[in-house]
Order: sequence, then C-alpha cells, then structure tokens
Amino acid sequence: MASGIIVWLLVMATLKLNPLLVKGEQQVPCLFIMGDSTYDNGNNNNLLTAAKANYPPYGIDFPDGPTGRFTNGRNIADFIAELLGFDKYIEPFATVKGVEMFRGVNYASGAAGILDESGIHLGDRISLNRQLRNHKVTISHMSTLLENNKTLTKEYLSKCIYIVGMGNNDYINNYLLPQFYPSSLLYKPEKYATILIQQYEKQLKTLYRYGARKVAVFGLGGIGCIPAELDLYGTKDSACVDSINKAVQYFDDKLIPMIDDLNSNLPNTEFIYVNSTSIEIRDPSSIGITNLLEPCCEMTSTIANGQCKYGGGACSDRASHYFWDGFHPAEIPNKVTATRAYSALLRTDVYPFDISHLALL
Repeated sequence: MASGIIVWLLVMATLKLNPLLVKGEQQVPCLFIMGDSTYDNGNNNNLLTAAKANYPPYGIDFPDGPTGRFTNGRNIADFIAELLGFDKYIEPFATVKGVEMFRGVNYASGAAGILDESGIHLGDRISLNRQLRNHKVTISHMSTLLENNKTLTKEYLSKCIYIVGMGNNDYINNYLLPQFYPSSLLYKPEKYATILIQQYEKQLKTLYRYGARKVAVFGLGGIGCIPAELDLYGTKDSACVDSINKAVQYFDDKLIPMIDDLNSNLPNTEFIYVNSTSIEIRDPSSIGITNLLEPCCEMTSTIANGQCKYGGGACSDRASHYFWDGFHPAEIPNKVTATRAYSALLRTDVYPFDISHLALL
C-alpha cells in the first residue's frame, strides 16, 4: 500500500502544481473560500431558498452560463483564483469530489451570515458555522486520501490561502429588516457590531484550529448605497442611506483590531484585512461605469426584492452598470475589488499587506 508521502506526490502531480514558486505559475497549492452571495458559485443551487442565481439572466457573460453566481460573469473569488495562477475556478462544496478538493473548495452561500439566524426568512442557507463544519468534512476526506496522515494534511493546508467575506447578510438580511428580526430593536449599531465581531473572531479561531494559516478577511462596503436599500429606505439629500453606512462602519472599524488580536495570539499565522470601503471606485466613470443606481437585469417585482426575474432581460451596456441586480455588483466592479485586494493600489486598501504578499509567505 502506498505511503502518505507517495499519495502526496500523486496529489501534487494530479494538480500539476510545482512546489517551487515560479513566476506565472500557480502561487499556492489551494484556495478556500468562505462567504455569502458575493462569493457563492453554486452551493445554493439545490437548497430550498429564495437566494438562488442558477437561472438566466444570471451568468449571461460567464462561459458556463448560469452556475449559481450572483452576477453576470465572474465573481470576486473567480478573479482571485485567476490572479493566484489557478488554471480553473475553485469548485463549490456542493459538487467537488476526490482529489479536486486539494485545489481548494468554495463554501460560500447566498444569504449566509456570521449569525446562524441571518437570512432565515429567505429559506435555507449555509451560515459561516455550517461552512466551517463543511470544511472539517473536506479536511477529513483529504486526510483519508493521505492515508490518515493528519500532520501532512495540516502542513498542506498551512500553505493555502483562505478568503473569508462575511457580514453583509447580518445587516441586509437581519439588522435592517426589523419586520423579521429583533436585532435592531435589541441593540444599538455599535453594540450589534461588537456582537458580530466577537462571534466572527471565534469562528476565525476555529478556522485556525482546522489548519488555516494564511487568511484574507474582507470588510463590508457601502451597503447603504446598493439599489435595494435605496429603494427600501429612500434618501433625503444624500446619494446613499447614511444611517446604514454609519451602522456598518462600526463593524468595519473593529476588523483591524480583530486582525491584530488574531495575529498576536495565534502562532505562525497571518490574517490580513481587505478594506472594501477603500477599494470602492472613487471615480467609476474612469473605467466606463456611468450608471451607479439602476440594476442591469430585469427585476422580479421591485428593486427591494433584489433578484433578477427568471428568464428576464438584461441591459446591453453591462460594462457601464455598477450593479447587476438589486444587491450585487456586476463583473467589472468584482474585478476591481479582487485586483486591488491582490495588489493594493492604496495603502488603505489592505492591512497589513495584500494577497500577493500573503501568497509569498
């Protein structure tokens, strides 16, 4: 029977990965993604949920058509995989099999949150706690393929990059919907942000215990500027719902101290923070985006509902629209976010360094 080392070499050969970093080649052995609909690429397809994107016009600009990505083309996770040199996108947990999981797994789920209850009014979703449990299942399968060599498995995982993007739905599909959730009645914005961060830090420590050593944590952007929230809340003299952005900022402001705490207390690890607010395009017209308010796809009923109409139409000038549907950016803003997370344009884009540097560690 082959030893764990021989199986390891077979895995490396199957993935066509040279352990020595060569410019232009795959920079890390695997990429794991945890997040919400911004990163989901098919995990919600077979769930009983209203949060689905496996129908047209979603995927209108993606080579495989509608796959469960909540945009017209590639999402942030896809672009990061490209930038890291992967020759194909990371498979969703729902469909990944066998040795392919050594390349990485995407666990992201539309409507998922840091809190288990976030998004429950939409139906089933895979919360961050469940995504962590799914990752534990993946690790068990990997260890089995390596003849139960847990040390070798953890050594492998320590070289991988983890992307974690959570928190949007703890606001959009929890705190900002008092008709479904009591959180905004129970907690002022700063207290709620503290509760989220306390839970989030515990979850990231769990990820560390499972073997993660290189982790990029994405912050939240201007939730008060997305079409669904503008339609639901309206604005006075401002372009965005300022009260929402202020509430979300309490959460973002706590992320760097959390990153510092994790790096100080967890040995041999590097957590980095990607500042989505800094990355948001200051002059969208400079890259051809001129429509910042209207979704590109035909909506189900109202913008506030957020989803594209099944089989509905889509605008022809997709490159000029920031938003694809009521909640999600189109492909070009996704590319900008991924590119600047990978290689920061401004010092404020990342902390303490970007994903390209994380890959080198």
